[in-house]
Amino acid sequence: GRGEQKGVSPNKMVRAIRKNYHNNWIVDNIPAASKVEDESTVTTRYWQGFPVGFIASDTMKAYVHNHVNIEVQYHSVETEPDKARVVRFTVEPFSIKHDFEASADDDDDAEEGTVKSFKVADIQNPIESCNPKISRREHTRYEMVYARGREPQPASGRVLFTYDVTWTENKNLHWASRWDVYLSMDNAIPAKVHWLSIANSLVIVIVLSAMIAAILVRNLRRDFNRYNRLATDEEKAEDMEEFGWKLVHADVFRPPSFSPLLMSVCCGTGAQLLLMAVLTILFSAMGFLSPSNRGALIMAQLLLYVLMGSVAGYVTSRMYKTFKGKSWQKATACVAFGFPGITFGLFLIMNIVALSQGSSDAVPPLTMFILLFLWFGISTPLVFFGAYFGYKQDAIEFPVNTSSIPRQIPDQPWFMGLPFTLAVGGILPFGACFVELYFILASVWMDQYYYVFAFLLLVFAILIITAAEITVLFNYFQLCGENYHWWWRSFSTGGSTGIYVFLYSFVYFKQLEANSLATYVLYFGYMGLASLGLFLMTGFVGIMTCLIFNKTIFGSIKID
Repeated sequence: GRGEQKGVSPNKMVRAIRKNYHNNWIVDNIPAASKVEDESTVTTRYWQGFPVGFIASDTMKAYVHNHVNIEVQYHSVETEPDKARVVRFTVEPFSIKHDFEASADDDDDAEEGTVKSFKVADIQNPIESCNPKISRREHTRYEMVYARGREPQPASGRVLFTYDVTWTENKNLHWASRWDVYLSMDNAIPAKVHWLSIANSLVIVIVLSAMIAAILVRNLRRDFNRYNRLATDEEKAEDMEEFGWKLVHADVFRPPSFSPLLMSVCCGTGAQLLLMAVLTILFSAMGFLSPSNRGALIMAQLLLYVLMGSVAGYVTSRMYKTFKGKSWQKATACVAFGFPGITFGLFLIMNIVALSQGSSDAVPPLTMFILLFLWFGISTPLVFFGAYFGYKQDAIEFPVNTSSIPRQIPDQPWFMGLPFTLAVGGILPFGACFVELYFILASVWMDQYYYVFAFLLLVFAILIITAAEITVLFNYFQLCGENYHWWWRSFSTGGSTGIYVFLYSFVYFKQLEANSLATYVLYFGYMGLASLGLFLMTGFVGIMTCLIFNKTIFGSIKID
């Protein structure tokens, strides 16, 4: 690539180094640990691989790591002394400027199955470990690389990559314990960071709970006293006009004005995703799912989602029957093929994009057929099975009757409009889970490991509680304003956390090296699906909490 100059756009390698990109190598399912050495200390880091290069502190120019010392540690098998297992894989990167001439030899001419000795280049200024004239050569050391007259390799021009391999026996580290240091990331991110995140989230929950206690409890107690006491003769003579949420008692449980079928489907899908997320995090926190078993987490998510199809069918059918819907076959088909169809369609498009780029992350055709079998062969029958039992149940009973004529809704203040409730309703739950979200995105997009599922379980619980509380608060204000269209409002207020997560994905995208259209499609496609799933989950939490709240308060007053 071109060299670094003022006023000239840097090449891709320089941009990657400046954005702190790392190489992530794997040997025997163990990711590479990174060893960094200076004149006085040697530091080993067991997360995020090793950096592509570094920025010089004096010149502020980028240099590439073009030499690596690879150390593979093994432990002998107790029952078979002649065999050994790899227990540690460490890489120490260096930057060495090689003056070289490319050789005419090429390993491509070798026949398949044969080993041919070939030379890539002739190094004009070799360090001691690469000098063929030295009969007894040693492995590359820090002193060799930084000896007088040696220079690092700039991230431009032709670069020769070299490596050393050292095999070391580690008698103390057993094969069963080889992942321990990776899962703890060698305490690179202290537990204090997660505890501070949880403390911050708990402060939000406590403040929000105090607001609800101060506003709802006090106001509801006053409302109950006012609505339930007997009117005096003077009040009857004055014919005092009622006000507040009691006025909408004949309309509060009226089915949603916009698409009760879609509302039922969204609730069923949200319940399915919520149970899948809770069980996945719970099993992970209990230690059943480990990053050392590659693919275990995503397989557990898929299987739990498929098995929770019966829950989706049951919730959808109960809600749709409550809304007095007649097209129950259509509602069941929509929940069976709606969200899974959207997800599979986008996944298919993104997989085609990955294949076009030659990505190793592309899913092979056999896996696609397995996914289709899980969808049509297991999930869909379970959805219809759950819907069958849901339609056999009675509709949800409400404490008050619904009138045949809808009540007119007065003009609402600006702060009870949809934009304001979405903005405020999502920012508090998002703030409660922001820190853990950053670590999760780093594990997904930056190949870091995330194994603090116990912390994640706490944060997820705080997220659900916060979303439920803020939705109930806005629901009460809405009913006090005599607006009984709370079904979709409570769902969108609770689900607005997903909107904030998607907006934050734009901010996080700046950390990634976007070099093609495929990068944008894959990143925003997957982040869009994750945000949609979170929207449905927290939306379901919001609407169920408001339903319980409304049934409770309207069942506690006397209706004339």
